[in-house]
Amino acid sequence: MHPPVRGPEAAPTASNTGRLLELPADLRRIKVAPRHHARGRATEESNTVPIRPAKPIAPYLGGKKNLARRICRIIDADDHKTYAEPFVGMGGVFLRRARPVRAEFINDANREIYNLFRILQEHYVAFLDLLKFQITTQANFYRLASVDPETLTDLQRAARFLYLQRCSFGGHVAKRSFGLSADRPGRFNLTTLEPDLEALHERLSGVTVMTLDFAPFISRIDRDGAFFYLDPPYWGCETDYGRESFGRDRFGEMSEQLREIAGRFLLSINDVPEVRELFAWARIVPVETTYTIQSGGNARKAGELLIGNFDFSVTGRR
Repeated sequence: MHPPVRGPEAAPTASNTGRLLELPADLRRIKVAPRHHARGRATEESNTVPIRPAKPIAPYLGGKKNLARRICRIIDADDHKTYAEPFVGMGGVFLRRARPVRAEFINDANREIYNLFRILQEHYVAFLDLLKFQITTQANFYRLASVDPETLTDLQRAARFLYLQRCSFGGHVAKRSFGLSADRPGRFNLTTLEPDLEALHERLSGVTVMTLDFAPFISRIDRDGAFFYLDPPYWGCETDYGRESFGRDRFGEMSEQLREIAGRFLLSINDVPEVRELFAWARIVPVETTYTIQSGGNARKAGELLIGNFDFSVTGRR
């Protein structure tokens, strides 16, 4: 059972952090609208429901925007009943796939991601109220970045994380800086963001959201008919999501675990000799993609690997 959303009395710093971190005056007066199950009704024969793809609501470092279509084609072509992602991030692949399944599990060791998705599932209307009238300012960005999320309520914490991710340069998580562009509007605009939030709220209906280390998550979900998509930190970039978030030694552990699972997996990672050696037992397909994290949107080509324990092919350049 999830812990209850804490009230204003649990956030002693809220008075110093602006309206974004203020709860509505009376949560009891907010009527939660019924969920519209955008994914349709399950059929008795298959116990599955159709999926309506949604867009990620914020950029995230390593979000697979330029590779997602090719990855989703591989996933959607596989016949599986359970779908799971141990490193979901902001859902760059999860939200773009279309194959209906009986059960979906998303996981991330980053509790900020877990909290945001859970709030969107369970407290959507109150969350929207908290985001009203926000504007994109550098001062607000750094003010929120300086706030310890542990001092905030779950609603405030989710609002802070979403604001920072949308306004952060390159979708960085651990070392954020304010993103500024001369050819695009402010990055936080609820008028344009609300439809995407609504779509994600509906898309998360029926999805189990977890926050575990990848190894126990895989162990709990693994079974015949399960499919795992893994997007771990790149080799050599393990600290980009936090100094203690992922160690290089975990790649070897991951390889050993994936070699023994009953289900199928697809892993995407940067193309380096060490990764090829660790996963030499699996099917490895090199692909080319582009990174556009640099200032000014200058794209550069890069090589990545798609690794799996089943026979798959990569089609298309996007």
